[in-house]
Amino acid sequence: MGEQLRQIGSYLEHLVKARSRHGIHSPFVYGLADQVLRDTGHRPEYPAVEQLREELLDSEQTIRVNDLGAGSRVLDLPVRRVADMARTALKPPHYAQMLFRLARWQDPGTVLELGTSFGISTLYLARGAENGTVITIEGCPQTHHIARHHFDELKQRNITPLLGSFRSRLPEVLRNVDALDMVFIDGHHAKGPTLEYFEQCLTKAHNDSLFILDDIHWSRGMEEAWEAVKQHPRVTVTIDLFALGLVFFRSEQAPQHFRLRY
Repeated sequence: MGEQLRQIGSYLEHLVKARSRHGIHSPFVYGLADQVLRDTGHRPEYPAVEQLREELLDSEQTIRVNDLGAGSRVLDLPVRRVADMARTALKPPHYAQMLFRLARWQDPGTVLELGTSFGISTLYLARGAENGTVITIEGCPQTHHIARHHFDELKQRNITPLLGSFRSRLPEVLRNVDALDMVFIDGHHAKGPTLEYFEQCLTKAHNDSLFILDDIHWSRGMEEAWEAVKQHPRVTVTIDLFALGLVFFRSEQAPQHFRLRY
């Protein structure tokens, strides 16, 4: 109950402090908010992925979960219903589809996702990054298997799914890529590991990279991690959307931190 009250308080604070796009004085951030974040139009890439979401929500399947992250606040049993996991773990459609639009806007060559889950966000990233490759790491064998099935079902060929812990697989990925154009950190929702993975991925970041942190207000520790990211000397612009945080490294940009209503 205490953690739920803290999260409600964080959300109310966000509503009070967040701006609409008309209160933004950065042309770069205004353009991003206007053209990408608030674009709610239909895209032909959406329905097939949303059909998979519906199938997960209706699934009677149970799986044995090996959760290597901070675990689930709602579900902490080793055997869980797929439908229950989907209900609590999947990003809502408007956020998942924003990942698609960010990837289409960014046009990245290499995308890294830490935390595949059932592959819904992975598919949105891959469909957005139509000219690139999405490398995604998942620690749970059974969710990894379901995600791979989804990738095959939609014939999404630009995804490289890796099974294993972030600590074991991330160094291997970083050795084998020249640069990370886009990173989505969506797993192990704890301060220390989040900052550790952020720093590791920074070694392959460049001026135009975009890092996205999931659930930045999930816990007090994640809020502390977000504040540390904002203060990092390489970070110039951040956008707090409450459920997600966007991080930019644009050296031509004066350091600014925004909270936006989304």
